[in-house]
Amino acid sequence: MAVGEVLPLLPGAGADRVVAWRRGAPVRADEVLGHVLAVAQALPDAPAAINLCLDRYWFAVGFLACAVRGVVNLLPSSNAPQHLASLVLQNPGVIALGDQADPLMPGCPWRDIAVAASGAGKVPPDAQPLLPVERVVARFHTSGSTGEPKVCDKRWGLLQAGHRAAAEVIRSAMGGAAPVIGTSSFRHMFGFEATVMLPLWAGGGLTSDTPFFPADVAAELAALPEPALLVSTPYHLRKMLEADIDFPRCAGLLSATAPLSAELAEAAERRFRAPLLEVYGSTELGMLATRRTSESTDWRLLPGFALSSCEEGFVATGHSLEAPQMLHDLIEPLGGGCFRLVDRSSNLINVVGKRSSLGFLNQVLQGLPGVQDGVFCVPPDVAHHDVTRLAAFVVAPGLQPADILAGLRPHVDAVFLPRPIVMLDALPRDANAKLPAAAMQALMAEHLQRKP
Repeated sequence: MAVGEVLPLLPGAGADRVVAWRRGAPVRADEVLGHVLAVAQALPDAPAAINLCLDRYWFAVGFLACAVRGVVNLLPSSNAPQHLASLVLQNPGVIALGDQADPLMPGCPWRDIAVAASGAGKVPPDAQPLLPVERVVARFHTSGSTGEPKVCDKRWGLLQAGHRAAAEVIRSAMGGAAPVIGTSSFRHMFGFEATVMLPLWAGGGLTSDTPFFPADVAAELAALPEPALLVSTPYHLRKMLEADIDFPRCAGLLSATAPLSAELAEAAERRFRAPLLEVYGSTELGMLATRRTSESTDWRLLPGFALSSCEEGFVATGHSLEAPQMLHDLIEPLGGGCFRLVDRSSNLINVVGKRSSLGFLNQVLQGLPGVQDGVFCVPPDVAHHDVTRLAAFVVAPGLQPADILAGLRPHVDAVFLPRPIVMLDALPRDANAKLPAAAMQALMAEHLQRKP
């Protein structure tokens, strides 16, 4: 992309194209553009805005309105008050946007997007703004699942380039465009790309709600006039499969944020009567590769990406990356744009000379009958490079630690059996079903730290 090049808000959209679905009603492109420009005019001059909309539609309108005005969208990984307060301190002059009348951030200038958009007229797509490709439109904050959250800026042109690569593969697998329902947070990079950018730019229409409980997901799917693409996580998929309810047929399933087992993928495809694609990527990379997990363990790079090796591991390059990006994972290149994922480098462990990975052990644990959730960890008083024992936190109502050990023994070497096993009511997962490093450290400090 050349400096000075411009791209539209809604590429290729005709005035009557359905861009979104709100409470079962379609919203056309000319209506969306009217809302966006009305909100953009109502925004004050500000360097950045924290978008706290709870409705995905108003979030998208706020995002595009900020992009039009040159206001950087700050997308926090958490809405925790302490985290939001730190963003305000780090970004003088920041404003906050929402779709509710009561400000969620007292002391920070507040704009109610729904009010600003009320009474907006329709704007034909041929009159929509064109934005410079080099404009920074979003600042994502990583989830912190591997340590301290990091900041990643995204430019308008690179976001659209990444979308085009992913949309081509996803639409091919699903048989065309479809409405998109997401259980994932749309402030996380995967949820943002899959449930906001994909339907806005590739057709099908985004949906405004973020259903969490299985019955709510079923109701959302049933409310649409055609089968939808369901964007979710392995954790949410497992909960949906455990529910004794029928789901309408989907056009397809998209999963990310944690490893997905072939067994879970096959079960989800049977229940939803649709193909499931798993996505590999990160906040820094965006979507990088996909696989049909029920058919293959191998990943295939999206068009326009390449991998190369270096002393530290592997580097990704591509038309949607501003600079080469190191992978956080160990991979095995297979040629032809394919690779096999070994595991995260930080997950590899060596216990008294025997090697395994926390990712593999977690999959075994979570697959045990009666286990609703679980995670292995290295206790805080054990050096990670000299592991002598592991521990585990498990959510399994009605089971005891001895039951967990009995279930693990046939599948893992005895040196990897956890001690202790701590039974909990729930794990502190975030909105994307991830376990942030800080939350895990707090759990270990509470339950595993040896008392003097």
